Amino acid sequence: MTTIQQNIISQIDLLVAEHHAADTTGHDYFHIQRVFKLATYLQSLEGGSLFLVQAAALLHDYADFKLTDNPDQSLLTLREKLTELSLDQETIDTLFHIIAQVSFKGAKVDTTPDSLEAQIVQDADRIDALGAIGIARTFAYGGAHDSPIHLPDEIPTHHASFEQYKSSRSSSINHFHEKLLLLKDRINTPSARRIAQQRHDYLQGFLDQFQAEWDSRF
Repeated sequence: MTTIQQNIISQIDLLVAEHHAADTTGHDYFHIQRVFKLATYLQSLEGGSLFLVQAAALLHDYADFKLTDNPDQSLLTLREKLTELSLDQETIDTLFHIIAQVSFKGAKVDTTPDSLEAQIVQDADRIDALGAIGIARTFAYGGAHDSPIHLPDEIPTHHASFEQYKSSRSSSINHFHEKLLLLKDRINTPSARRIAQQRHDYLQGFLDQFQAEWDSRF
């Protein structure tokens, strides 16, 4: 990566640090940092453009539908800010194409990325939704959106469209079944699969313990 690219990454880092500073949903700057570090590690093993991976990892939640009422306006603002950093429009378009492929959009929606860089960033983001951090983030998000911890009679839905997934509301525990437990089998790169499996196993152990305590099994 060139010195100019390194400087742009530093400027993007400052941009997203400010953008996510007040987040309490589990999509804060610490999440961005973890995804950045893991994506950088995966790129060192899998290849692809380090600049695109790092920039997309930093920007992947900037206009996420869960965090803004107007994703299109957020993207327009982001384009203006990236242009001010002297990024050309073709590179910005490539970054926008990558970050548009990162998010989970429903159990029955195919979100397989079409580039190695997008696969790496998606893997890094999904791994951060698993394990101990993933558990903590799930309840942080649920609390920020007034979701109950658990509704015993709730039946998980495997959403068939992004619109259905985006508009659904459920308990935090249900979110594990509608999304998190599915992520392990949707990891793209070999280097990420080992990490995802370990964190999936931890998550499954938590759910087993949670259910035992909920049912008052001693």
